[in-house]
This record gives sequence, C-alpha cells and structure tokens, in this order.
Amino acid sequence: MTLPHKKAKLSMEGQWCNPRMEYHCKCTYTGRVKAVVFDWAGTVVDCGVFAPVLTFVKIFKNEGVPITDEEARGPMGTHKRVHIQKVLENEGVKSRWVAHYGKPPTEADIDRMYKQFVPIQLESLKNYSNVIPGTLEVVEKLRQDGIKIGSSTGYPTPIVDMLKPIATKQGYTPDCYVAADEVPQARPCPYMVWLNAIKLDVHPIEAIVKVDDTVDGVKEGITAGCWSIGVAKTGNYVAASEEQLKEMESVEFERRMKNAYTKLIDSGAHYVIDSIVDLPEVIDDINRRLARGEKP
Repeated sequence: MTLPHKKAKLSMEGQWCNPRMEYHCKCTYTGRVKAVVFDWAGTVVDCGVFAPVLTFVKIFKNEGVPITDEEARGPMGTHKRVHIQKVLENEGVKSRWVAHYGKPPTEADIDRMYKQFVPIQLESLKNYSNVIPGTLEVVEKLRQDGIKIGSSTGYPTPIVDMLKPIATKQGYTPDCYVAADEVPQARPCPYMVWLNAIKLDVHPIEAIVKVDDTVDGVKEGITAGCWSIGVAKTGNYVAASEEQLKEMESVEFERRMKNAYTKLIDSGAHYVIDSIVDLPEVIDDINRRLARGEKP
C-alpha cells in the first residue's frame, strides 16, 4: 500500500497537495503583527507635510512657472522626480509652462528641476521636521509588544540621511530606513515595503502593517500584500500644521477631514485613522483578524 504523502507534490503556491485529490490545503498565518512600516512626512514628522510642498513651490517659481500649494500636493508620496513629472502633467501647470517656454516640458527639464530638489529640501527640513505628537509613545508601545519599526518614503537617500539625526535627536529612530532611490520603482509599487521586510527579517507579509498619509503610500502597502492604514489629520490632504489645526474653524476642519478620509478610503486603505495616536487600537484589531486566519 502506498501512503498518500508519498505522492504529494509541492504546488506553485508552496502548499502540499495530492494530485489525486480535488482539493489542497493552504498554510494560514494566525500569528500577530511583527512590524510596522511608517512613512515620514505627515505620518511621524512634519504635520501637514510642508517641507516638500514648499520645496516644489520654490522649484517651479525658479522656473518661472508658479504653482499653488494644492498643485504641489497632488502627487505627494511618490518619488520626488516622479512628483515633478506628475505636477507638469497637470493641465493647468502644463499650459502655464507652454505659455512661458513656448513648448511642453521635456525629460531634460524634469532632470534639471530634480537637481534643485535636494538642496532646497535640505534647507526646508530645518524648519519642518518636528516629530508629530504621540509618535514616540506609540512607537514605544509597539516595541514593548515585540513589533519592529520600519520606514519608507518618497524622499531620496540624501534627504533621509539628513532626517535620521534630526528625528533621533527628538527620540524617533526606526529599526531600518528605505529611501525611494533604493528600489527599482517607488510608490505605489511594493518594493520599499518588501525591502523593509528583508532588512527587518520579518515574514510573512501579512504580519506587516504599512502606515501612510498619501494615496500612493496606501497603495504601496496594498500592492505589497500587507495591511495598509491611512493617516488623515496630520497628513497631506488636511494640510495643516499643529498650530493651524488648533485655530481652524470646525466647519473647515470637518471639510478637510472628510476629503482626506474619502481619498484614503477610495485608495483601498484597510483602515483610516486621524493620527498615529490611534494606531495601537487598530493593531489590536488586526491581531484579532489574523488569529481568525484573515488576510489583508
């Protein structure tokens, strides 16, 4: 008599199956969250995401084609060269560019503008890199629960290198850093989350949570296959500093919050929260869902 397991083969999905049977068994992760990958601006530092916005506004002003803050915020979360390209694809910006230069923008124009980004951004970081209130306490709680802290960003390596000591001085030091220029394609592609998983030595992907304030950042987590959480109040779509949030009229605050929640939910976020302060409760809920065998 031949035992069934002798004829079992490993399927393409890495699951053991018997070719004579009409069903196969799947391995389901039922453990807890092992790592959280945080975005930077608007999530853990720079409430309202002002450093990159002011940088893009200045770059376009230098080119003789002024843009609004809203136009600068549109593609937020992407690699910063891609960000410039997408702003130039905005019909209003493109028409003003053509009116100024007499022709559409070229790849050479994008390259020239991107060369300005790092030095201007480095200057902006001096005034817009404060750690968002509640971040340190939440990160400490996560670590007490055995959760590793990763990071990803649309910033290139030189910006991240400058952010590291600034954030560390304030008490925030993730366990690993991944910049947009370390991977073949940045957001919304999944590679920065996957590189975090490798650097942190965390698997399976269901055990990772991505936290971000932008549509492309949320999509980064979704395409990676992990849980993806949007942050509304401190992020790009409410677009307000801590001081502005305190002084903002309630009607205007609710309007901006509704817009932020709508964008993040429509992007596919599994959860949307006001700020990082609300994260531990969501992690608890994800742990309950994982224990039931649920996947993102």
